[in-house]
Amino acid sequence: MAGASMKDIKLRIKSVEGTMQITKAMELVASSKLRRAKERVEHSRPYFDVLHAALDDIAYSNDEFRSPYTAQRPVKTSCYVVIAGDRGLAGGYNANILKAVAAHAEGKDWCVLPIGKKALEHYRRRGVPVVTDRYAVAADVEMSGCYDIARTLAKGFVSGEFDEIILAYTNFVSMLSQQPATLKLLPLNYRQAERGTGPRQTTLYEPDCETVYNAIVPEYLAGLIWGALCESVASELGARRTAMDAASKNAGEMIENLSLHYNRARQAAITQEITEIVAGAEG
Repeated sequence: MAGASMKDIKLRIKSVEGTMQITKAMELVASSKLRRAKERVEHSRPYFDVLHAALDDIAYSNDEFRSPYTAQRPVKTSCYVVIAGDRGLAGGYNANILKAVAAHAEGKDWCVLPIGKKALEHYRRRGVPVVTDRYAVAADVEMSGCYDIARTLAKGFVSGEFDEIILAYTNFVSMLSQQPATLKLLPLNYRQAERGTGPRQTTLYEPDCETVYNAIVPEYLAGLIWGALCESVASELGARRTAMDAASKNAGEMIENLSLHYNRARQAAITQEITEIVAGAEG
């Protein structure tokens, strides 16, 4: 009986050791990819900062400025661009962003443009209208894909298909902290309160301000989506690294406990054998 128990414990130890090797490997891979994800955000930021400054300058310096992208109208249909992960084993990363979107969209008539397998699967199960499933694999979405998404959203807003567009992503705070966040993409309304105050700049835009503004907006939206995607990828990797680190520590504790039980069972078996030998000799 003791021998069978020892064999079971030994098999369990080997199984946990195998799991521990996997979690450690996943932790190392997540750490390596995380550095690259953070670099992507930093490298792309300056270009889109310039686009933001140009949009700001046009809206601020022209009293007669009008654009369909700044039109405020009653919200009948909202479109949420939700960025989630393609895989699990990342702690509460996917669940947290999906809960945040559900709370934000409560009581609204809304549809979703999901980025990531987990987002697409979640909203299909719940019957939420999906704008497109072309971006179901978040890992495959590059900058060109963000431009396509931005053009789709801009076209839908101008045509009246969506009255507001909201981006939901996970903000990378630190290796141990990732926060779900939402950002209104359209309509654009920054600088509205400041228009008409301060000195005017004399920048000339050809052929005119409105044309340039409307051409830049999809580029700017693509930059916001790309930045949010990079932030979300970094958050997922950070959450996965933390989860795998915790799993490795738990596996280590399990191995220690199982080793202790194994040693106790082995000692009990040896003691029993000695007792039987002594009893046989006395008999």
